[in-house]
Amino acid sequence: MSNEFIQASDQWSRARVRYRIMGNLLKVLTCTDLEQEPNFFLDFENAQPTDAEREVWEQVDVVLKDAKEILDELQAYKGAGLEIREAIQNPTDEALQEQAWSAVVPLVGKLKKFYQFSQRLEAALHSLLGALTSETFDDPTQHLEREQALAKQFAEILHFTLRFDELKMTNPAIQNDFSYYRRTLSRMRINNVPAEGENEVNNELANRISLFYADATPMLKTLSDSTRKFVSENKNLPIENTTDCLSTMATVCKVMLETPEYRSRFTSEETVSFCLRVMVGVIILYDYVHPVGAFAKSSKIDMKGCIKVLKDQPPNSVEGLLNALRYTTKHLNDESTNKTIKSMLQ
Repeated sequence: MSNEFIQASDQWSRARVRYRIMGNLLKVLTCTDLEQEPNFFLDFENAQPTDAEREVWEQVDVVLKDAKEILDELQAYKGAGLEIREAIQNPTDEALQEQAWSAVVPLVGKLKKFYQFSQRLEAALHSLLGALTSETFDDPTQHLEREQALAKQFAEILHFTLRFDELKMTNPAIQNDFSYYRRTLSRMRINNVPAEGENEVNNELANRISLFYADATPMLKTLSDSTRKFVSENKNLPIENTTDCLSTMATVCKVMLETPEYRSRFTSEETVSFCLRVMVGVIILYDYVHPVGAFAKSSKIDMKGCIKVLKDQPPNSVEGLLNALRYTTKHLNDESTNKTIKSMLQ
């Protein structure tokens, strides 16, 4: 066999390999089944509203300005446990009863304020969802990329929500104080004793507040109920407009956290925590709103990737977020959930 023939044969083989590689690459690039992950930097630190965003942004900004104060007050909430215990142990001591009542009434005023803020947050969320799921742009990626100030506000609502619920879950005084208030108020009514502070929280409002705090994660429940309500009230909008907005936000957070070039653009380590909390928040919302949830095979959220990003952080900083996925999602324990995902969260 001549050298020329061997060389020609080798060239032909290499050409066939190149052709096969190029063909496979072309198939990947043109395949409509493969969805590319949204790949852009969402500026959570500096995004400013455009003229088109300004009206909704200003409405939501009024609410978000009060969010930090709410968190500060909740973090400083000590409760009236000592006064309540003294009053219960000494039921005939009128001075101790009055002392406990005086301690509880202003605290109930705070709890009422937190509850009312949840209703304002619900209205703000509806405004943002209306803007971010509208037909203005072709897809959620364009919405989030071009309406970064609104996306940032949506993220801030989610961040607040998870932070509020973390603080509430570790403070049993909240429910104890409110239960004592209601029991005492009921007893005072039976005995026809005028109750200072009753005008603050009437019976109907007390029932609603009680139901709010009875939930382990009251703000998250408010947001998930609100998102479902938004979907049901806007029947002209396909549900995918909302769920795709949520899944895209989760993916953008994941990509920013796992891409060194993006992550290096965060000027503060707090932005990393913010981004992680937002990612978990939208996953939970998606899980409640999407018919089959976030963990199903058909989910548009890369759950393995998101959990891996969480587990790549210092353990102490993300245990609360992993617990949020374990215990506050709706579909994790469905039979359809991938066993690998379940084991990653064990």
